[in-house]
Amino acid sequence: MISSLPLLPPFLPLLIGALAAIFLRGHLRSAVMLLTPIWGALQLAALEPGLYWAFEFLGYQLEPVRVDKLSLMFGYLFHLAAFIAVVYALHLKDTVQHVSGLSYAASAVGAVFAGDLLTLFVCWELLALTSVFLIWARRTDRAYSAGMRYIVIKVLSGVLLLAGAIIVINETGSAKFSDIGLGHEGLLNVGAWLIFVAFGIKCAFPFAHTWLTDSYPEATPTGTIFLASFTTKVAVYALARGFAGTELLVWIGVTMACFPIFYAVIENDLRRVLAYSMINQIGFMVVGVGIGTSLALNGAVAHAFNDVIFKGLLMMTMGAVLHMTGKINGSELGGLYKTMPKTTILCIVGAASISAFPLFSGFVSKSMIMSAAIEQGYDYVWLALLFAAAGVFHHAGIKIPYFAFFAHDSGIRTTEPPKNMLIAMTIAATLCVVIGTFPAQTVYALLPWQVSYQPYDLTHILTQLQLLFFSALAFVWLNKQSMYPPELPSTNLDSDWLYRKLAPGFLVPLYYSIIESMARVESMAKSGIKRLIDSSYDEAKEQPKGYFAQLWPTETMVFWVALLLAGILLLYYI
Repeated sequence: MISSLPLLPPFLPLLIGALAAIFLRGHLRSAVMLLTPIWGALQLAALEPGLYWAFEFLGYQLEPVRVDKLSLMFGYLFHLAAFIAVVYALHLKDTVQHVSGLSYAASAVGAVFAGDLLTLFVCWELLALTSVFLIWARRTDRAYSAGMRYIVIKVLSGVLLLAGAIIVINETGSAKFSDIGLGHEGLLNVGAWLIFVAFGIKCAFPFAHTWLTDSYPEATPTGTIFLASFTTKVAVYALARGFAGTELLVWIGVTMACFPIFYAVIENDLRRVLAYSMINQIGFMVVGVGIGTSLALNGAVAHAFNDVIFKGLLMMTMGAVLHMTGKINGSELGGLYKTMPKTTILCIVGAASISAFPLFSGFVSKSMIMSAAIEQGYDYVWLALLFAAAGVFHHAGIKIPYFAFFAHDSGIRTTEPPKNMLIAMTIAATLCVVIGTFPAQTVYALLPWQVSYQPYDLTHILTQLQLLFFSALAFVWLNKQSMYPPELPSTNLDSDWLYRKLAPGFLVPLYYSIIESMARVESMAKSGIKRLIDSSYDEAKEQPKGYFAQLWPTETMVFWVALLLAGILLLYYI
């Protein structure tokens, strides 16, 4: 049953704020940008579950706004993330970042409320087009190149989604975006796999993840906060909506949770460390979606909710460091706790949250996924996730605050970042503690599926504390023995080596070889034509020579024309 039309569709307040930011300046622009996410959240609170603005297009029912508990949870999350990011960006005077940030958030909200595949595709592409400007806004050659690679991969994802959607709509007769699944027959299976791969690219599946680690660290300090909040979480939402219970996702998610650890440990750029950490955390969510039980799905979406906040907090602290020092490599930082003590404390809160310390937000959601894995008999998956949890404590829980604020004294003396940045980080840090301490009254109250879960039992607490204690002990021992990978000025490549090193090394010489071959062929053709012309012209008499250069009588030409016409008529009637 279609509910009564709301005042505005969920994405429109954010889009109006983005348009207003084009024309407004100063404090008025800041006020409008701050009020926009609040206005949008109030709109969501007034919505009842149901379909809004449904209409028929080319014989198919389109549902641009579908409201249920799953879409509402992500809708509230994205408005909260947009508000924190706007507060963090208030000191900027950059219209490009303000407009693209709010329009990017509007695209994300539109995607999670899309009830049909065509609306989802439109929002999917808008996510790419609006977000790339947050990378280019840094205005460096590296940012431009990373943005170009980013947009190419995102457009590829959109093309795959559109192709898959067309096939699915044609085969099923419905454009509705609901459970799709894999394992169909015929052309429908091709369409389902195309959509699955499209979602996987934006979710940073293994070998399709390099757009994230390549582009996010090159964005502006404020742009990275927006980027870390929306694209991958929309992809997690899409998987939960369309492919819940697909077992393949369990093994993909485990791989995502484990492999980034090895790259993050050796990475020097601390924002790139957090980018790898993001893939690690998304891996937990993907495992939850793949298991597909109510507990696992609740754990996946709860962890997505918490990850936006604590990962955003860590990104904000590193953005503050970059903003104040102009540096972000661990080899160039250290000792900043002396002049940035507030930022240091806020970073430690984010580190404790992502490491799933009890009483912090990561603990109450990550444990749900691991409990679901044990309940469904995925013992080896549970062990792998345990390893991944220890790894994230190493590279995000310890490495980030240690090398940025402690370790060796770099000699850098600066001040705390602007007050608006500190306020945004404080909001996120407070939420990390409140959610971790009172999960039932906060994130659990928004969960889409009915399930009873208590994170604070003796087994969970002791298991996690032991894991964290021995991980910290391992870090200290490795550091004391000089066995921990040092922070070196370098750029690490993983699977992007294929298109950033191997492909140019192979394709560039091939390109020049083809160009040279074409030039030689062209030169030979020109020489042949010139010889032909020279052989058919008598320079002494200054006139053409040869059989075809003779003057022919008119009656001979008429004869040949009549003969050709007769041949054409004969062929036509045959």
